[in-house]
Amino acid sequence: MTAGQTDPVVRSPYGTVRGRYERGVAVFRGIPYAAPPFGPRRFRPPVPLPPWEGVRDAAAFGPTPPKPPYSDAFAHYLSDPVVAGDDCLNLNIWTPEPDPGARLPVLVWLHGGALTRGSSAVPVYDGHAFARDGVVCVSINYRLGVEGYGLFPDTPPNPGLRDQIAALTWVHEAIEAFGGDPGRITLFGQSAGAISIGALIAAPQTQGLVRRAVLQSGPPEASERAKVRRMVRRMASRLKIPATAEAFAAVDRELLLHTQAEVGKLSSPVVGGPAFGIVIDGDTVPRDPLEALTEGGAAVGVELMMGWTRDEYRLWLVPGGLLDRVERLGAVAFAGAMARCHCGSEVPRGYRALHPEAGTAEIVGQLVTDHLLRIPLHHLADARTEPSYVYEFAWPSNLPDLGSCHALELGFVFDTGDAPESRKLAGEGAPQELADAMHAAWVRFATDGDPGWERWDADHPVRVFGDRAPDAENGVAYTAYGPRDRELALWATDAADAADTAVRPEESTPAVRRLRRVGVLRRH
Repeated sequence: MTAGQTDPVVRSPYGTVRGRYERGVAVFRGIPYAAPPFGPRRFRPPVPLPPWEGVRDAAAFGPTPPKPPYSDAFAHYLSDPVVAGDDCLNLNIWTPEPDPGARLPVLVWLHGGALTRGSSAVPVYDGHAFARDGVVCVSINYRLGVEGYGLFPDTPPNPGLRDQIAALTWVHEAIEAFGGDPGRITLFGQSAGAISIGALIAAPQTQGLVRRAVLQSGPPEASERAKVRRMVRRMASRLKIPATAEAFAAVDRELLLHTQAEVGKLSSPVVGGPAFGIVIDGDTVPRDPLEALTEGGAAVGVELMMGWTRDEYRLWLVPGGLLDRVERLGAVAFAGAMARCHCGSEVPRGYRALHPEAGTAEIVGQLVTDHLLRIPLHHLADARTEPSYVYEFAWPSNLPDLGSCHALELGFVFDTGDAPESRKLAGEGAPQELADAMHAAWVRFATDGDPGWERWDADHPVRVFGDRAPDAENGVAYTAYGPRDRELALWATDAADAADTAVRPEESTPAVRRLRRVGVLRRH
């Protein structure tokens, strides 16, 4: 804020708000987009908020949705601030020019956290750098855990996803007043946020609201209703109440969160226990989002950017010593991975043959990551006629054992590497030039749809960020990731052949070529 500059005031269709100038950027925090989801509205779809009278102060982050804290093991790496209050359906806006005539591109951020944790108040997600570079950045809060994704017989499913739809509708109708262009809205999100985006761009209610989308480390998917229902029933059993929304609404919030945390201890992506997730509901999610996007004609005209980190699994296994435990389990761990990925023993044998230097935990982790994340995203990129761009984040953390783990790229995308919360994952001395490259790619994609590398085609170009390999020319690698799950049988025999022979990565055999296609072997 320069000398004599007054606080920014914006008159939106929903009411007038007063923000603050911070380092030359207008910031508005804690703006409600729906009514508080408690009392008679608990576990129900969001209710629109009538326009308010007067000027609403928007200086501070609004309340965060109810959520259990991270365990001590995960809190060592991830920050998750709590802001008390009921008005938790709110959003934040960073804009370089809060004027209706600016018509700037818009990025809308959906945080991750397994649909049970996280919020827009995490310092890593500060939108200042995007606004500094000419993009209006919006971040939203939405209901989490059983409040947002519990499956009950007496209320519509997916209230958390419905919150996101309400927020996106609010942005589309109001963002012009803050300097944004409602015709250039890009959704971007990581992990559960990316999974949410897959459902959002496929939802009938959002068609025409989104121009582009970025899916970071999360594929479009729907959870099994029985799995989510099982989570609710286990909570109900512990609480000694019926598994209904009416009964859950009468339970104290803190007791509900404690029970959710206890029941959800086995919800790791690797273990695959009961967990909350988006379910097919015949309304907002009429069919599996991946099918809708690849076969059903959803999100016509929406351009995509998608990617993963090279060692996603390490954030799932390193905290609490699970990496060492999986390593010690050996054959038992392989058996669990085969069950999780619905494959036979020839598949991990193929991974082992092509990566003889890798330990059990690395093979299990990469196998599960391929199955859950890389293969579905590859299938999505292959199936779309609209431009798609694929990336891999490969810079390894300066902290022990984390490698290029899940969520590590966020401080680089937001250019918030100086924040202590970013250093919890990256350690000290993260390269600013990598943040410059990644952040600029996201800005370019939001601005005109071209992040700066080749779009996905039959050659499968993948932009690798932060690869320290000496043969990664100009940071660009060409990596092929594999077919959809139902085609695994087509390469399983070759994987078995590879397991029975001393296959070297540089050898060009049918087995190597097919395993390369499914991400077992990366070609740079």
